[in-house]
Amino acid sequence: MSAMLQCMSHTPLKGYFDPAADVVEEVAALAAAVREEVAHFDPEVVYLFAPDHYNGFFLDLMPQFCLGIEATSVGDYQTPKGPLQVPRALAEACAGAVIARGIDLAFSYRMQVDHGFAQTLVEVLGGLARYPVVPIMINAVAPPLASFQRARLLGAAVGEFARGQGGRALFIASGGMSHNPPIPQIATATDPEVIERIVAGRNPTPEARAARQQRTVAAAQAFAAGDSPLRPLNPDWDRALMKRLCSRDWAAIDAYRNDEVSAAAGASAHELKSWVAATAAMESATAGQWDARERYYRAIPEWLAGFGAMSGLGRHP
Repeated sequence: MSAMLQCMSHTPLKGYFDPAADVVEEVAALAAAVREEVAHFDPEVVYLFAPDHYNGFFLDLMPQFCLGIEATSVGDYQTPKGPLQVPRALAEACAGAVIARGIDLAFSYRMQVDHGFAQTLVEVLGGLARYPVVPIMINAVAPPLASFQRARLLGAAVGEFARGQGGRALFIASGGMSHNPPIPQIATATDPEVIERIVAGRNPTPEARAARQQRTVAAAQAFAAGDSPLRPLNPDWDRALMKRLCSRDWAAIDAYRNDEVSAAAGASAHELKSWVAATAAMESATAGQWDARERYYRAIPEWLAGFGAMSGLGRHP
């Protein structure tokens, strides 16, 4: 088989509160270069690992991992609404194979995904339904959270399945690096409206969605101005993790503890489990015969995130 890996941060703040024009252009050029590489590779199937932000999954039933057998984008933060092109028989077979390997993977025939998936589908693949895609959600917002080791094992199981299918497989991870946006937690929430929103806030009115998005923009503006209690970005931590992923230092990655990650890099740094899963999938699909490279990193306060990218390509014998 042939395999490619693309890991890239996302941000809901693009177009709402941007950094300097040269930084916006730099990131746009990165996305364009990745999109061109993907088009040249022309994947037959894409396995996309990404988080949710209380837009598709809520506390009335929160799986750690969920594979979409049918999936639709909710259309938040300027991303389009609409169905993804999920190959149903392949997605069902993938779910079965992963569960057979001891991973308690949930699955959904009506999965809703947010900008964590949709921004990558548009910017890296060229549209929600440009390629057949198997979407896999990793819970990164609602403690208790699965470990980095479990994310690796999930990815390895997906990669093994993909290897058995042959063809051209693209593994993509979407997720911010160090960041700590103002996402409410059930353990500390006291406002009944907020509690209801994170327990069962599906399909809000346009006005409610706009109000939520405006709160995120306001938080980013305060953060960039240095007037925010949110945890600072941590470029050193981000770069160390990317280095470990590129070298496939699985022992070090398995040793990451959730509480230590939150303390060092913020509550939403757990989105990097999508990078771990995709990299482990690449490793498994190619039996370790691939090359990885860090291709971009910049801490971008306006986007409330350490923004990075990493790529990999399988070696042909």
